[in-house]
Amino acid sequence: MDDKIATCIYFREPGKRNTQRVLEIAKARAEELGIDSVVVATTTGYTGALAAQVFEGHNLVAVTHSTGFKEPNYQELTEENRAAIQARGGKVLTTQHGFGGVGRAVRKKLGTYELEEIVAYTLRTFGEGMKVVCEISIMAADAGLIRSGELVIAIAGTGRGADTAVVLRAANAQSFFDMRVVEVLCKPGFYSTDQ
Repeated sequence: MDDKIATCIYFREPGKRNTQRVLEIAKARAEELGIDSVVVATTTGYTGALAAQVFEGHNLVAVTHSTGFKEPNYQELTEENRAAIQARGGKVLTTQHGFGGVGRAVRKKLGTYELEEIVAYTLRTFGEGMKVVCEISIMAADAGLIRSGELVIAIAGTGRGADTAVVLRAANAQSFFDMRVVEVLCKPGFYSTDQ
């Protein structure tokens, strides 16, 4: 990695309205640093399909919600968007959430939080997208779609769309504390107490 200085952009409001700008910022930084792997959170596939266009030719991993996240046996990713992502060479990863899974079941059933959800709430102090970029990166590393120790661009958001992008050094879940957020490229600023 060189000594090029990265500037962090702070969006006045979180959410989908920032998606195209986030992808532009992330693409520019990936080119500057020679980063090939990009991990993007996508629910319905809207953000994943846009990212597949912007990052065509890169190792793009679109990480969905787990099947059953919204309701039993239901996958939120549309087949149209899955096809659009894959048509441009992107990979789609659907698996247990890195900071959810069985720990979430314990919370729902027994009313107590497990370690991974405490980690998630801690990361959310930097914004929802900051939690998600870490989570999807460990999910992609655990699936073998990116390499542990590799510099990657990770993109996520608040609700729908993208509003957060970082450069991070990936790690597997069992080595979570080896993950490093190297640069914050953009994220929402929290200008009101409502966020």
